[in-house]
Amino acid sequence: MKRTLAFTLILLFIFVPAVGAAPAFGAAPARIVSLAPNITEILYDLGLEDRVVAVTDFCDYPPAVKAKPRVGGFTNPSLEAIVGARPDLVILTDDGNPKAIYNRLRDLGIPCHVFSARRLKELPRGIRDLGAALGVEKEASLLAGRIEKDMAALEKKARQKRSHPPKSALFIIQPEPIVVAGPGTLIHEAFGILGIRNVAADGTDKYPKFSLEEIIRRSPDFILAGQGFMSGGGIERLRERLHMLPAVKEGRVCVVTERLYRLSPRAVAGIEEMADCAAGI
Repeated sequence: MKRTLAFTLILLFIFVPAVGAAPAFGAAPARIVSLAPNITEILYDLGLEDRVVAVTDFCDYPPAVKAKPRVGGFTNPSLEAIVGARPDLVILTDDGNPKAIYNRLRDLGIPCHVFSARRLKELPRGIRDLGAALGVEKEASLLAGRIEKDMAALEKKARQKRSHPPKSALFIIQPEPIVVAGPGTLIHEAFGILGIRNVAADGTDKYPKFSLEEIIRRSPDFILAGQGFMSGGGIERLRERLHMLPAVKEGRVCVVTERLYRLSPRAVAGIEEMADCAAGI
């Protein structure tokens, strides 16, 4: 007979009495569940990989994380799997994880930390707050400081090379149907840091769908595309569909890695990659 989730949770509490108990006073969390890919990356950057006992299905970087147990999706993690990992801290983000999961975990007495940073400029603060929750303040301060230093250097360099009028660009997330990066995304924020005008900035959706006609009408100076969805000839097909655009005719198309898809320390390298693309066009 199939057990219900409630019955399974009862059994877990009977046979694993430590579940849900907060760490001893003054002790750093030793069993961490990460419910977001960017959080997982930060935990590894802080040298806490041995404390991470479970992650989501979408946590794929660094490669070593693929060996960790899974608790389900980013927006629909399994409460049963999280409890089964016997965490003394679950780390969530308020930019994607369901509030209902947070509420259920707190109701079960499982300590939680919410990573609230949403913008690149908020990342260092978020890392410092996380470090305080994990008892690694020094490591977090060093990582946050490095990000701040790299961002300041990048912004200074971008100001020196900024063109007038600013170049315009479109970042294509997915080619079929065409989905682009709009306002409120890290990519849009990166465009702003580099002094580049995002031609998809006037909408209300973070990831709007664009028709070929709309892209032609807006005619960006250059086009960037994330490499993940461009494998298997995707970039060639995209160029064929947009062959009439000056940006395509003149070779002003770049395929870049997806570092800017996540608010993690790698995002700084993603901005640098975007800057190099713009400079070379």
